Amino acid sequence: MAGPAAGVGRLEEEALRRKERLKALREKTGRKDKEDGEPNTKQLREEEEEGEKHSPSNPCRLGTYPRELRLRNYVPEDEDLKKRKVPQAKPVAVEEKVKEQLEAAKPEPVIEEVDLANLAPRKPDWDLKRDVAKKLEKLEKRTQRAIAELIRERLKGQDDSLASAVDATAEQEACDSD
Repeated sequence: MAGPAAGVGRLEEEALRRKERLKALREKTGRKDKEDGEPNTKQLREEEEEGEKHSPSNPCRLGTYPRELRLRNYVPEDEDLKKRKVPQAKPVAVEEKVKEQLEAAKPEPVIEEVDLANLAPRKPDWDLKRDVAKKLEKLEKRTQRAIAELIRERLKGQDDSLASAVDATAEQEACDSD
């Protein structure tokens, strides 16, 4: 039986040497075991959790903390959470603003009175009259000038006859008065 007992002792010695080498390696890299009695797996898990806390993806390492928990609609039972409850917000009075916007959006009446002439149907030739109106204005001006010239010519021609007519009427009046 000395054979198997010697094999177990030798395995324990090798395990102790491995632990000592791991300790030396940890000391060399700057890491120390928290407790010698804890198994290595438990120590590694704790170290990984600490590493996650200080990882670049975690904002706590960079000096910024995650947002603080604020409870608006949830009514907590825990005292710590009740401190984080936000008081109910009071709605802002918007009736006046809405009334102003509604009044501004109302269209103003364009035509207050109805003109019966605008409602009556147009004559079929209204577009022709509209198109010819400018030409008629020009012709009207020419016509007025022509009439004025004719009146001037008649007055020139009648000046002689007008003077003789006045003399004749004056003679008749003189004869009549005698």
